[in-house]
Amino acid sequence: MKIELDTLEKAAALVHRMVPPTPQYCWPLLARRVGAELWVKHENHTPIGAFKIRGGLVYLDEIRRSQPDLRGVVTATTGNHGQSIALAATRLGISATIVAPYGNSVEKNRAMEAFGARLIEAGHDFQAAYEHALGLAEREKLHLVQSYHALLVRGVASYGLELFRAVPNFDTVYVPIGLGSGISGVIAAREALGLTAEIVGVVAEGAPTYALSFAAGQASQH
Repeated sequence: MKIELDTLEKAAALVHRMVPPTPQYCWPLLARRVGAELWVKHENHTPIGAFKIRGGLVYLDEIRRSQPDLRGVVTATTGNHGQSIALAATRLGISATIVAPYGNSVEKNRAMEAFGARLIEAGHDFQAAYEHALGLAEREKLHLVQSYHALLVRGVASYGLELFRAVPNFDTVYVPIGLGSGISGVIAAREALGLTAEIVGVVAEGAPTYALSFAAGQASQH
């Protein structure tokens, strides 16, 4: 998705009110191991230990502006997205309900509650938790926060801006893919800055749907 640099700059300024730019370091032993200059962007230095907080801050700020009578939000998660929405909602004075599947990370569940969310466990996997969240949104008149949205990408792109401006001459950037906001944000930042680094998405061996879809040129049902 093409996002103008000015739009990304405004989103980054909003993010930086709460989340300072995270560091990127060139680690010599890692570089020696791979035989190339290698940099790591440390998104574990955010308040939730992940890049997701960036998207939640921008998304909920915009939603609150466009829906001043907002009663609350609900979303489904297995962890980082939920922490992002919980913390961003609390910061804005919005109630947040987070639905996580049974058996989810105890530490992430505790973190979401600590950030101020009402935590509900439902379903055996993410899809079942999402369907429960969808029902709650309808019954309780809550705004449903999707796990992937253009506003989330706009906020997440702030870490791409930080990285490319700190180290502007990358040949290749590897980005792990969960649902896709991270890699979309990095691509958006690259395009807005007019850079040419190759962006490579990395998926888990046991969850290769994106890789299979990319190879096939269409959505995979794997």
